[in-house]
Amino acid sequence: MVFTESQRERYSRHIMLQEIGIPGQQKLCSAKVLVIGAGGLGAPALMYLAAAGVGTLGIVDDDVVDLSNLQRQVIHGTPDIGISKAESARASVHRINPEVRVELYRERITTDNIAGIVAGYDFVLDAVDNFSSKFLINDACVLGKKPFCHAGVRGFGGQIITYVPGQGPCCRCIFEEIPPEEERDCNRQKGILGTIPGILGSMQALEAQKYLLGSGELLTGRMLVFDGLSMEFREVVIPKRSVHCRVCGPEADITVLKEEEYRQARPDRGEN
Repeated sequence: MVFTESQRERYSRHIMLQEIGIPGQQKLCSAKVLVIGAGGLGAPALMYLAAAGVGTLGIVDDDVVDLSNLQRQVIHGTPDIGISKAESARASVHRINPEVRVELYRERITTDNIAGIVAGYDFVLDAVDNFSSKFLINDACVLGKKPFCHAGVRGFGGQIITYVPGQGPCCRCIFEEIPPEEERDCNRQKGILGTIPGILGSMQALEAQKYLLGSGELLTGRMLVFDGLSMEFREVVIPKRSVHCRVCGPEADITVLKEEEYRQARPDRGEN
């Protein structure tokens, strides 16, 4: 693609970078990234990916904007209360960069629809806040051979890791199974500092751009854990796939997506 003068000006700070230049910006403008969840993590990720000029952004969210979302879900504003989060996010993306194509999925991800949705994208962001959906995203991406970035947040901290097919462990290698009901909680019950998903969601956008550009080192085989109270990052190295992993291990028993595997409650709709 040949950039117009306006596009060269818009992306000039990218083009100046040796690691990007014109060829790298062309890669970004031709790429397709899927963001599952337009909440605390998805909000900053979508805004930075739009600003970066990622050509197509897919947004998956079946919820509507609520007043309590606005403390952290910065892609939405007070006038958006009661509006579909997917629609509100699309409007914000186009305010930032009208050249970005947006594909909306105003639906909850399920075993019936997720494989078809992720198939059309180059990279996927897990921006949901409940265990069942996170495991479903992981398994769908592993089975579909799609790279994705997981992030989770709680209180004053969170963690992030990236999966690339054939390189390093998936999230099920680490977390294994959806926790039982009595061990689970959600941010709606426990609370979260609004800037925490902003930090982790921005890092997810960075991982997506690095993957698309083929630059730098991704968080494959490395989980980065962030403590906002101490402002410390801790790296947990997980160099190999688990031989016991049910989806990517040598004796994997999850070869197709079945609803009963993810039936444990998913009440949060990717809010963060």
